[in-house]
Amino acid sequence: MPLTEQTRVEAREIMARYPQQRSALLPMLHLVQSEEGYVTPDGIALCAEELSLTKAEVAAVATFYTMFKRHPTGDYLVSVCTNTLCGMLGGDEIFATLKEHLGVGHDETTDDGKVTLEHAECLAACDYAPVVTVNYEFYDQQTPESAHQLLLDLRGGKNPAPTRGAPLCTFKQIERQLAGFFDQDAETAKAAVEADSTGEPTLVGVRMAADRGETAPSYDPTAPIPVQEKKA
Repeated sequence: MPLTEQTRVEAREIMARYPQQRSALLPMLHLVQSEEGYVTPDGIALCAEELSLTKAEVAAVATFYTMFKRHPTGDYLVSVCTNTLCGMLGGDEIFATLKEHLGVGHDETTDDGKVTLEHAECLAACDYAPVVTVNYEFYDQQTPESAHQLLLDLRGGKNPAPTRGAPLCTFKQIERQLAGFFDQDAETAKAAVEADSTGEPTLVGVRMAADRGETAPSYDPTAPIPVQEKKA
């Protein structure tokens, strides 16, 4: 759907959350994606106008972060981790399986607009490898077979529950949440906010540290921060 005056109103609502308005740029880009499914030239222009930035400055941010898409994204963004650990444990096979099933490659979308496939360098969940996310919700310890079934369920209209974390929603819905708005569905929004993202593999490490009496060093706010001297 195209951007509307309501989009501009909500962009200003985001800006009001920050003491420095340009800090609102990232959630504003998510807001744009929640409306159009990607960061369009109109979305870049809106952000630039409201934040008194140039279009080039906004585009520089939008093209730096992989979460901001530059062409239409499907209802479900399927990300397969192919970084070292996930790749060695099956991530590469999973990506190859989904690529063959969908008939699309990296950063491509199926003809029906349902699924966009991408390989991800890291999904920050090494203790659950190999990992797949759908609209940034985790499906842990996947195999080529389980990931294939996940795609069949998504394309068949089912809503498979993530391994942990919030209930699955569409790409535009999660983008609105990332922009800071939880007004689409009260029950879904409540579940997203209250979701527990902790899993057993993570807790095992915490328990081991507790049993051994191991703790991470605390931050001392009075400690001086060394400043590197500039070379002449």
